[in-house]
Amino acid sequence: MELKDLYGASADKAAFSRRIGNLSAEYENLTGKKPEAFFSSSGRAEICGNHTDHNHGKVLVAAISCDVLAAVGKTDDGTIRVQSAGFPPFALNVNDLAVNKSEYGKSVALVRGVVKGLKDRGYTVGGFTVVSESTIFRGAGVSSSAAFELLIAEICNDLYLGGKVGKVEKAIVSQYAENEYFGKPCGLLDQSGISLGGINKIDFKDPSSPEIESLSAPEGYTLVITNTGGSHAALTEHYAAIKTEMHEVANFFGKQYLRDVAPDRFYADIPSLRKKVSERAILRACHFYEENERVDAAAAALRRGDVAKFLSAVEESGKSSLNCLQNCFVPGSCEQPVTLAIHMSDRIIKDGAVRVHGGGFAGTILAYLSDAEAENYIAEMGKLFGKENVFSASVRKPGAVRIDAAELLK
Repeated sequence: MELKDLYGASADKAAFSRRIGNLSAEYENLTGKKPEAFFSSSGRAEICGNHTDHNHGKVLVAAISCDVLAAVGKTDDGTIRVQSAGFPPFALNVNDLAVNKSEYGKSVALVRGVVKGLKDRGYTVGGFTVVSESTIFRGAGVSSSAAFELLIAEICNDLYLGGKVGKVEKAIVSQYAENEYFGKPCGLLDQSGISLGGINKIDFKDPSSPEIESLSAPEGYTLVITNTGGSHAALTEHYAAIKTEMHEVANFFGKQYLRDVAPDRFYADIPSLRKKVSERAILRACHFYEENERVDAAAAALRRGDVAKFLSAVEESGKSSLNCLQNCFVPGSCEQPVTLAIHMSDRIIKDGAVRVHGGGFAGTILAYLSDAEAENYIAEMGKLFGKENVFSASVRKPGAVRIDAAELLK
């Protein structure tokens, strides 16, 4: 593994060295020992497939070059201790794994949930100490929570389980932690994208055994993420309503998930549906079916190197999120940074596409645009949202992984 595999062709060795040095010093200050190992877990970019995974749909997702970086050491007392920059430190015993609703939304819940998920699958783990820091925006749609979950899952896997836990299983365990312990009803996209690494088309028709196809990102184009300043942290109700309303439509047909309802039957029965569910629920179901088609189209375009068709699918995904899914602004709020960012992006970009990124309502947008336009686009979006909130990202090859810091710094 090389540094560019984690952080792209423009990887900054000096910056990485500083991060490793700072983590090592903090770990030694906390424990009196040098760290035993270093781990890295990435953010993710949702390229296409907005809010389809929780109804067993299709997605196009990539691990990207921002990450949680951690110094780690094994302990023999059954206690997991975590000290993360910007968060209160915490500790828990690996045998104290009951759900605690007062921990909803907190990092300690994610650790407890990951350990319980592994235990329920017959795995036994022990204690360790983690000192970490992150370059992933928190609560802004780049999956900081999933990155942390996969970090903990891979630490357990590496230190105690001999690497036996596969990538899909780690993703499922991490999703369980977020659903049951963190209190967020997410699908499996975030965790899968990070665990798998690279860029992948994933079909969640059977979430326990998703169909995965590895793809290559288009050459000559840059992925740019803009944090518009909002946060997902207080928006779980709106996020959950999308899943709930899609289930309401599926329930009308006697099914739990939209994937189990044939698209032709859904469209034919919309007149009857209107008597039972809201028009917004129907529109969100329309998004689900049409988004699955766009994922297929985007993946096919990448296979044959048709960048124009790929970008068209991404752009249409964004329009559907705005018009049908309706997750580009908080209902009833006049604060609409995501919608403004998308509109201004459309004015700036000549060769590319833009769409809401992740859960929506607030947070980030994603743009795929030609390398020739990237510098100007980043500058213009920086004027609106602050240059510190606009960054280009590379598709990252490995997911959550133990790294050899010394080797990477050679």
